This record gives sequence, structure tokens and C-alpha cells, in this order.
Amino acid sequence: MQKINYFWAKHKWDVLVFLAIIALTAGIELWMGRSPLGPDGKFGWWDGNIWGSENSQRVADAYSFSHIIHGILFYAFLWWVARRVPRNYRFLIAVLLEVGWEILENSPLIINRYREATIAQGYVGDSVLNSCCDVVMMALGFLFAYRAKIWMSVLAIIAMEVGCLIWVRDNLTLNVIMLIKPIQALKVWQSVGQPLL
Repeated sequence: MQKINYFWAKHKWDVLVFLAIIALTAGIELWMGRSPLGPDGKFGWWDGNIWGSENSQRVADAYSFSHIIHGILFYAFLWWVARRVPRNYRFLIAVLLEVGWEILENSPLIINRYREATIAQGYVGDSVLNSCCDVVMMALGFLFAYRAKIWMSVLAIIAMEVGCLIWVRDNLTLNVIMLIKPIQALKVWQSVGQPLL
């Protein structure tokens, strides 16, 4: 209890600002017409099928690992370019960067790009729940990078990227490649993992 009281006394404004940013993100996405819980309107903790209609609708999915990596990379980048800025401000900058991506990712521009260029042909965008939880995943990655040694962060990124590559034939690296400059052979290889309907 004493540790919780100490943490709250030291970080209460950071926590409150973080929660306010999450609430603002949810409000913006609802205003954009995003579904709170996905097309089926059901709450769920996990969905591991990247080809299913519940992908990007639940609290977590295979792409949650990409958002954890965002946090690790944001920590490294902000340490490199703004290490004199207090860590709590760098954390909030990282949160705003992730929120910016989440809002852009759920715009018609990026949703249509995913449908055209990647294996996510039926992608309808994230639910508000999933989008806000993606920001939380990024925050966890940032906090992990702050606490871990550099080699542990590098190892974690490699493990998540290779693990997702083997598991779902997709990861942050491939996602970026396919959004920026799609490679047809890569798209075909990724599609092999899709279950037959």
C-alpha cells in the first residue's frame, strides 16, 4: 500500500493526463463514427485470428505486440532526441504520437490502404475499445523500455517480431513495408496463412 501511495503522490498528474488523453481519443473516434466494441457490439478480451471479423475489435489481438514495440521504439527515439526532457513528458509525447497514429489508422484513408495493400482485405478499422487499448499497449512498451536494459528491449522486439512472423505471418516490420511499398510476393506469402473458408 505504501508503494502505491508513493507512486500516486509522484505520478498522479501523469496518470490523470494519460487517462484524459485516452478519454479524448475515445471521444474523437466515436465522433469519427468508430464502433465502441466492433460491428457485433460484444466485449472481448482477446482475438488471435487476424483474418476474422473480430480482429482489431477486442482488448488485445496479435497486433497488440506491434503497439508494445511502438512504445519501446518511442522510448528509444525520445531518449535519443530529447533526453533532457523529463521522462514523464517524454512518456506523454509518446502517448500523443500513438494517439495520432490511432486516429489516422482509423480514418478512411488508412483503412482503405490496408484493404488495398495488405492481407487485411476485410479490415473495417479498430473498435474504440481496441484503439484505446493499443495506446495502453504502447504505454506498457514505453515503461518496459524505461525499466529494462537496452539488450532486453532489443531482444523483446526481436522475439515479438519473429514470434508474430511465425504465428500470423505479419508483424510491425511487414506492416510498415506493405503500407508504404506493397510487395505482391510478400502479400501472397502472407495470405497462405489465411484459413480456408
